[in-house]
Amino acid sequence: MTIHIHPLLLCGGSGTRLWPLSRKSYPKQFAKITGHDSLFQQAATRLSGEGFAPPTVVTGNDFRFIVLEQLAAKEINSRAVLIEPEGRNTAPAVLAAALVLAEQDPKALMLVAPSDHVIPDAAAFRAAVQAAASRAQAGDLITFGITPTRSETGYGYLELAVDADAVATTPQTLVRFVEKPDAARAADMLASGNFLWNAGIFLFTAESLIAAFRAHAPDVLGPVEAAVREAHSDLGFTRLAPGPWAGVPDISIDYAIMERASNLAVMPYSAGWSDLGGWDAVWQETGPDESGNVTSSHATAIDCTDTLLRSENARVELVGIGLADIIAVATSDAVLVAHKSQAQRVKEAVAALKEKGAMQATQFPVDHRPWGWFESLVVGNRFQVKRIHVHPGAALSLQSHHHRSEHWIVVEGTAKVTIDDKAQLISENQSVYIPLGAVHRMENPGKVPMVLIEVQTGSYLGEDDIIRYEDVYARGQGAKG
Repeated sequence: MTIHIHPLLLCGGSGTRLWPLSRKSYPKQFAKITGHDSLFQQAATRLSGEGFAPPTVVTGNDFRFIVLEQLAAKEINSRAVLIEPEGRNTAPAVLAAALVLAEQDPKALMLVAPSDHVIPDAAAFRAAVQAAASRAQAGDLITFGITPTRSETGYGYLELAVDADAVATTPQTLVRFVEKPDAARAADMLASGNFLWNAGIFLFTAESLIAAFRAHAPDVLGPVEAAVREAHSDLGFTRLAPGPWAGVPDISIDYAIMERASNLAVMPYSAGWSDLGGWDAVWQETGPDESGNVTSSHATAIDCTDTLLRSENARVELVGIGLADIIAVATSDAVLVAHKSQAQRVKEAVAALKEKGAMQATQFPVDHRPWGWFESLVVGNRFQVKRIHVHPGAALSLQSHHHRSEHWIVVEGTAKVTIDDKAQLISENQSVYIPLGAVHRMENPGKVPMVLIEVQTGSYLGEDDIIRYEDVYARGQGAKG
């Protein structure tokens, strides 16, 4: 019998270990790391269809419109999108979703899944979820354990009971959670055959989880309950109240609940999984060729072995010659080169770039907004050139600037431009000038994307030089609102 499952997609991480493709402004779950869809889209698709309700998503303010846009591209409707005022780790996020779901159905089954993992065999994973559902309905907290394929030091482990079966197709008795081990301990655990990787995927009823928080983490339950109770709706999003949320402990669901609860079971899974926790994992999951190389369409390997060469920009051809065990990733504004054995140190590079004030540490070249996206092409002392892409039917806010004027040249589609009290249509190869201080708006009234080149001139060109008067996306003031 198929049991109805309510997916919860956790979508708030920064993904610094996959820099430069993943950055704080556009983390890895939204990027196309493997395949034609983003990791978030793959997760949403994997947990949709028969037996699955529309997903609930927990994310941050800056990503709320990206979530809707990527779901819409896969024709998936969300049940709810909860906006965290700030990241507080997984325990508060999961609890908030459970409280919202319990308002309608306390016995509803929740499947908690990170949105940035790779699970190639979606059918096998859905079957494993269904196999664990009856135990979860009975009140157990189910965690999913991955059959280890190597002595990995980057994952936490789950120790099974002596009489448990590590490759069973039903939930097994869990003894304890084990922290990330050193190399010797990881090798011992792999050899024992009695340990599974901790995937960070969980299944339980909403009421069972809430009861667990009441018993083991009341300091988390109180402020999260208040944040949900005082939440408000904003354009279909649910904004958790920032006041109570500020008092929520920063703690993972493993530490808050799973390592303390007694009603635990583990569902073994062996059909393939990766958290893509580094470029070495991407190399492995992408499928190296007979020489062990993985290359993108704009990369070439000559006499290389066991190497990842990846260029994200059609104007940047990446060539490796005589390389072994090397990772090289190029974007339009940054290049990473590392030995594959040092892949986990990429976050050190991000920290070093932050220290020196490099915008590449956190800001992606393409800046995504609810109406589309833009990228800076040239930046000078008192000027900047951007390419701006506006989705069909979308509109920027009615705004003005204190420090810059703008010149817009439409190169694709048609723009409706309002300057003060005058509105006009600007077609391909036509242009318009926006004087400093003028109240203006840009819209795409057409059925196809509109693209224009913007030339800014002035004493200050920062994105926070925006005064919004009207905005269909209710973003308020600030660079993104």
